Amino acid sequence: MTDLSAFPITRRWPPAHPDRLQLYSLDTPNGVKVSILLEESGLPYEAHAVDLRKGEQRTPEFLSLNPNGRIPAILDPDGPDGRPLALFESGAILLYLAGKTGFGLPSDPTRRWETIQWVFFQMASIGPMFGQVGYFNKYAGTQIEDKRPLQHYVDQSKRLLGVLDERLAGRDWIMGAEYTIADIATLGWVDNLVTFYEARELVAFDGFRHVVAWLDRGMARPAVKRGMQIPRRAA
Repeated sequence: MTDLSAFPITRRWPPAHPDRLQLYSLDTPNGVKVSILLEESGLPYEAHAVDLRKGEQRTPEFLSLNPNGRIPAILDPDGPDGRPLALFESGAILLYLAGKTGFGLPSDPTRRWETIQWVFFQMASIGPMFGQVGYFNKYAGTQIEDKRPLQHYVDQSKRLLGVLDERLAGRDWIMGAEYTIADIATLGWVDNLVTFYEARELVAFDGFRHVVAWLDRGMARPAVKRGMQIPRRAA
């Protein structure tokens, strides 16, 4: 049996199956990227819910795995050299798992790098901008009387949706006929913007018809449906 006892995080979230990849996450836009890919690829894993409301991401055990105190993070007992590998940052995890499983990353070098650039587009632009819309439209930012910050992030989100919409014109997926980690990285964020962040009308989402159709296709995938709910947050 694989021994993961050297990793402090296993003391707070003991693995029932230490021979499987351990996922420490929650069903947030960043968290579901990893659970969706795991569900799509079929790689055996064990999910542990990190309760953000209780501040579990700031506990010494979690920080021992991710010093930045953010989900998701993984602990793979079967790393590249056969030894356990701890990894954080959702984009890095997607690239690692795609390489490990062979799912979601084209084998052709040119298409592979094009896919990676769209993953970085989500990481550097879509995530930060959509997240600020959520903050100013639903969370503490709603108490700020000056609505210029909200409008700024709404305008930026519309611009990014326009970029994505143009890319998806005539394509089923971001890379064309091939569903990749670029789609997996982005689906949860777009869905979250128009559902949980309640910004569908605010960003005129239905005007981006290629994005709307892409989101519908993505959310209809069985693995996406499952991954979007893993790990479930406490009631």
